[in-house]
Amino acid sequence: MSQADAAALLQEVSVYLRAEDVALIQSALDFSHTAHEGQLRQSGAPYVTHPIAVARILTPLHLDVHAITAALLHDVVEDTSVTIEDISERFGPAVSNLVEGLSKIDKLKFDTLEDAQAENFRKMLMAMARDVRVILIKLADRLHNMRTLDSVSAHKSARIARETIDIYAPIANRLGLNTIYQELEDLSFKYLHPNRYAVLSKALKVARGNRREVVSKILESIGQRLDANNIQAEVKGREKHLFGIYQKMQSKSLAFAQVLDIYGFRILVNDIPSCYFALGVLHSLYKPFPGKFKDYIAIPKANGYQSLHTTLFGPFGTPIEVQIRTHEMNKLAESGVASHWLYKASDTQINELQQKTHQWLQSLLESLAQSGDSVEFLEHLKIDLFPDEVYVFSPKGKIYALPRGATTVDFAYSVHTDIGNRCVACKVNSELVPLRSELRNGDRVEIITAPQAHPNPAWLGYVVTSKARSEIRHSLKTMHLNESAHLGERLLSQAFNALGLKLVDMDDVHWDKLLRDTGVKSRQDIFADIGLGRRLNMVVAKQLASIGDTISSDALGNAVVTIQGTEGMAVQFAKCCRPIPGDPIIGIIKSGQGLIVHTHDCPTLRKGRGNEQWLDVMWDKHITRTFDVNIKLVLANRRGVLAKVAAAIADADSNIENVNFSNEGEYTGTYFTLQVNNRLHLANILRNLRKIPEVVRIARLKNAGQ
Repeated sequence: MSQADAAALLQEVSVYLRAEDVALIQSALDFSHTAHEGQLRQSGAPYVTHPIAVARILTPLHLDVHAITAALLHDVVEDTSVTIEDISERFGPAVSNLVEGLSKIDKLKFDTLEDAQAENFRKMLMAMARDVRVILIKLADRLHNMRTLDSVSAHKSARIARETIDIYAPIANRLGLNTIYQELEDLSFKYLHPNRYAVLSKALKVARGNRREVVSKILESIGQRLDANNIQAEVKGREKHLFGIYQKMQSKSLAFAQVLDIYGFRILVNDIPSCYFALGVLHSLYKPFPGKFKDYIAIPKANGYQSLHTTLFGPFGTPIEVQIRTHEMNKLAESGVASHWLYKASDTQINELQQKTHQWLQSLLESLAQSGDSVEFLEHLKIDLFPDEVYVFSPKGKIYALPRGATTVDFAYSVHTDIGNRCVACKVNSELVPLRSELRNGDRVEIITAPQAHPNPAWLGYVVTSKARSEIRHSLKTMHLNESAHLGERLLSQAFNALGLKLVDMDDVHWDKLLRDTGVKSRQDIFADIGLGRRLNMVVAKQLASIGDTISSDALGNAVVTIQGTEGMAVQFAKCCRPIPGDPIIGIIKSGQGLIVHTHDCPTLRKGRGNEQWLDVMWDKHITRTFDVNIKLVLANRRGVLAKVAAAIADADSNIENVNFSNEGEYTGTYFTLQVNNRLHLANILRNLRKIPEVVRIARLKNAGQ
């Protein structure tokens, strides 16, 4: 069987490659056959049948000689004694680089299968960014493995199918490899839901026979009408792929008998004006469904796909889905990014497609670099592979393709990372909208920025693109790190003061020795560790000053930290007691959370006292920010009393952040969260409230249980 397949491969490549290229592929065939001699696949077939099949999947894409050769050799390094150096010496660096990019990571050990899978994708996409042929070969490899999945256990086949439908099929779709994409989906469906696949396959075969007459009639009608209008066209009927039909049944809760449009029609014409002319002719033949027309010629998909889509009322009320495109667009639709090897490099459409693909790969690499771990990157990748897209415009008319459900923040980050980070407001179609607003096709979006703005953690709750998510996380981590480092430097300076020393007196010799001893890269990292509670400031001060244990630990009590209220995420004010300036306070450093400030009499603090580092803290004398404080009013149930309370609070120059109520018989318990400057400000507010006759009782709530 492998001999016949090898002969077929050579015949297929000889159609578009030079004789010397075919000779190199013959050499690779012989090399692969020898290297895999005696090895069998799980099905029992000779192993060499696999690389030959992978190469044959790629020949319709007309990939170059190096890609076909690499496909034939893609497993020899992992499964035989052959090395990358051997391949480079025999077939050249271009082939060896591709084979190296395709190498798996089986030799590395991971704690979980998910970690191994995620790291595999990281490596694959890094290689793919250097040369997109890597992913084309990888997709062909996965397609042949899916075709021969019957020989593995049901559990393993289901896992491989899930990975394929989650990652590989969407990547094929994103790269415009329509034929490979649809077959990967159908095969995944077969192994994920074998019973549903079998039932649906049988039903489709029956329908194929029943609807043959209808399809023939529609093809004949369309062909005659186009001829009558002197439009040279090729008209084809096409059956929708099985998983696409299943998805439609699922999304619309339909039985198979209710899915009328299992057949679609494709019209291929010579040029773009003929596409629109043919559309008009079709709309005069069959009435179009309102709102079911899409123009992907004027606004191509992100993967370069171009076509006109329309849905018509056909004979007997049958919906007819029709695609109208040029022959060149059809080749691009079938082979996507691989069409780079079908056309001259001067073709502007292909250059634009290659550029878009490169930009997408670069955005994936940015996500990869900023992800905390491989599993987080895999999450970003899955988000970025949404098949449905919306197309929106910048104020200058540039088109941006975003996943369905994308918000204005996603758009801001798609324009530029700095635009996203500095985003404060947005206009959609010249009207101000909330940042969480979802975008729709055709929206004109304008982002308003401010120099001092920075990402809001709440954005992570509604952004959908991997670029936005990874950039927001990266920015928040950087902000947290910088703020923690600033706090840590202050804490270390306070510890030095308690020791009768000055931090500024520590020279490079002291710092270099400390960094070597601790294995930390920079002073900034030391400061951040202190600010986040990972290191004790006094211990670091002793290490840095090389004093040892000669100073009593009581000296730590002399280090009083001043709280300014502008430290950001590195200093948190406990919500259990909500301290405000003027309250006696104490600080606790918790690992990974930084400094948490409580009031001295906080009941939660007394209950939970453990081994944390306690610090004496005091308020700075020049605090300008406001703080939240909780108060409870017991009010008599009378008309207009709430308006009086709100007016009294406003007169005292305070804002109401939140309000809740509880029924207490003939009285109402009213709970306010107010914004105040300090205890004196709070006292003025309470004094104003006590003047209201309906206020029966008033109290400040200093712990969550009250």
